[in-house]
Amino acid sequence: MPPKKPKLRDDDLFRMQLVNMIDMEHSLVKLAGMIDWSRFDEAYGRFYTSKGRPGLPTRLMAGLHLLKHMEGLSDEVVCKRWVENPYFQYFCGEQYFCHRLVLDRSSMTRWRGRIGAEALELLLAETLAVAVRTQATSERAMERVTVDTTVQTKAVAHPTDSHLLMRAIERLNALAKKHGIKLRQSFIRVGRQAKRDVSRLIHGRGHSQAMRWVRKLRTWLGRLDRDIGRKIAGDEVLEAAFADTRQKVTRILAQKAGDGHKLYAFHAPEVECLAKGKARTRYEFGVKTSIAVTNARTAGGQFIVGMQTLPGSPYDGHTLSGQIEQVERLTGVAVERAYVDRGYRGHRHNGKAKVYIAHTRGIASPTIRRELRRRNAIEPIIGHTKSDGLLERNHLAGAAGDAVNAILVAAGHNMRLLVAWLAALLRALITAWLAELRSRPATI
Repeated sequence: MPPKKPKLRDDDLFRMQLVNMIDMEHSLVKLAGMIDWSRFDEAYGRFYTSKGRPGLPTRLMAGLHLLKHMEGLSDEVVCKRWVENPYFQYFCGEQYFCHRLVLDRSSMTRWRGRIGAEALELLLAETLAVAVRTQATSERAMERVTVDTTVQTKAVAHPTDSHLLMRAIERLNALAKKHGIKLRQSFIRVGRQAKRDVSRLIHGRGHSQAMRWVRKLRTWLGRLDRDIGRKIAGDEVLEAAFADTRQKVTRILAQKAGDGHKLYAFHAPEVECLAKGKARTRYEFGVKTSIAVTNARTAGGQFIVGMQTLPGSPYDGHTLSGQIEQVERLTGVAVERAYVDRGYRGHRHNGKAKVYIAHTRGIASPTIRRELRRRNAIEPIIGHTKSDGLLERNHLAGAAGDAVNAILVAAGHNMRLLVAWLAALLRALITAWLAELRSRPATI
């Protein structure tokens, strides 16, 4: 059922109103008044049915996600902060101070899963609209963008054969115990000992012995899988219960060192291995992500105008058209110039936007040369999304979780810029007011 407007309670006269507790000139309070919250109610109303329990207020859920990614917090921590912080409660639409959480933490998981990445782009679009209204940036600045790709790493352990094989053995044993299947041998004890021996020997002189233990782990996993297959044969219910796990086990047993599209994490089969040429990190495990920012540094900073995941690790040049389309869809402004690195050579973009590749010679326009030199400014923006945001270690499940996290990370980055911009405006107004007072002649 769609969310309902809150009703007045009998004890509201004795509760503390937030406007009497907080500084109404605070940047987060100012930002809350500039966001068009009704826009979210209209857009997300179609995700609710006409029957059932009323949903939580859309402003509460959208506000919690914006605050979460602005501060780089987890679902649990942002809910705890919400109870303690009256500014968070005011930003999410509360009128009175709440001493208890008005939702369950898992409601955030279900809400963003229901809305999806495509509809959550509205949060990013609204942060850009607020930036234009507050003159932190301009529509003119959004006509010239810088595009690049990075890796959104997944919250998985570094993939090793011994760890992956042991995880598969443990998962098959857990399912067998759950469904009451008596196994010929579990291989849990010997498997754990083998995994410890591999970790001890693999990086020293005992590398050959460690590889023998890995082969034994693979043999034990195959025996366990065949044993379960014989005992569930003919039972459609049990075969359906084991289908997904056994399919992953088959992939693990079949994959070799040089194969592509390998399974790197048992609980996250969508994880890909990406090599971006970094000296400190040769390989990263997650999904390739495209990001677009304003080229010029405006008064409020460089805003992210588009971000999307790219499953399958496509060639950068083939993703440029889709990224420019997203920017134009979110901002409502046609992109005139896009600046990219040499990884986009051969992009074949046929749109109206002109694409300029780094280190291109023979450009006569001093404006384009200057803007092309500013292409490197996207790198610290990517760094901020990983250090201050949640792009470095994504905990959301599945490929859909990757797409949702990328959109919300971009919205959180813009929120940080907006809060800093409004705070700077307030300081400038106070400074101007004090200067005016000092300039007035003294009166008796």
